[in-house]
Amino acid sequence: MSDKFETKPGVRIPKPEDTRPKRFYTTVTVEPAEGGYAVLLDGRSVKTPAKMALVLPSEALAGLIAAEWEAQGERIDAPSMPATRLCFVALDRLAVTREDTAAEVTKYASTDLLCFRAPEPPELVAAQAAAWDPMLDWAKETLGVTLVSATGLLPVEQDPVALTLVHNRARELDDIALTALAHATAVCGSAVLSLALLEDRIDGETAFALSTVDEHFQLSQWGEDEEARERLDNLRTELVAVEKVLRAL
Repeated sequence: MSDKFETKPGVRIPKPEDTRPKRFYTTVTVEPAEGGYAVLLDGRSVKTPAKMALVLPSEALAGLIAAEWEAQGERIDAPSMPATRLCFVALDRLAVTREDTAAEVTKYASTDLLCFRAPEPPELVAAQAAAWDPMLDWAKETLGVTLVSATGLLPVEQDPVALTLVHNRARELDDIALTALAHATAVCGSAVLSLALLEDRIDGETAFALSTVDEHFQLSQWGEDEEARERLDNLRTELVAVEKVLRAL
């Protein structure tokens, strides 16, 4: 049996349908609006999924969002608009999920990536210590948050005072900053790294590098595959976007 499958002459095999919405606008602008700055498409306000007007607290943040809409081609590709997605979540959900979101950041702090160390090999042990110890020291000295690290995967009992400090810092943020903090925390697996990003101690690229020490060590040992590289690229994109949103507030 032949491995080749052919159609009759002149018969076309239909291509998979592109389900992304078509770009429906020509111009993207930013204008002052009640409560801040609005992103406009052909003079009409962008709406969130919950049908709220996309009004941002700073002109810089509105400009960042506008740039994502302007960069779209024939189709609108939501994954390529991380800052827009963050602001949609903040506007649509944070009014009713603030406490849960702050609690989630605190939960990550209780099982922070930086506190779980490999017992071996020595090269990975050294890489984790070099990358993560300075960040734990920073959290202690700057935020008063003292987290202890341990070898292995067994639960680590963290100081309730430290967790309370993390929770209070998260709760005092505005909706967009809290959304950005929570997203970075989930991407990194670390409240310490996301707080360092929030406080401008590190940038998005550094947060990515510090949160993927284990992954990069494995790649150095076993080589790179396309799926792993795509995942890492996506993580980098998200953390750089968080940085841009935080700096634009």
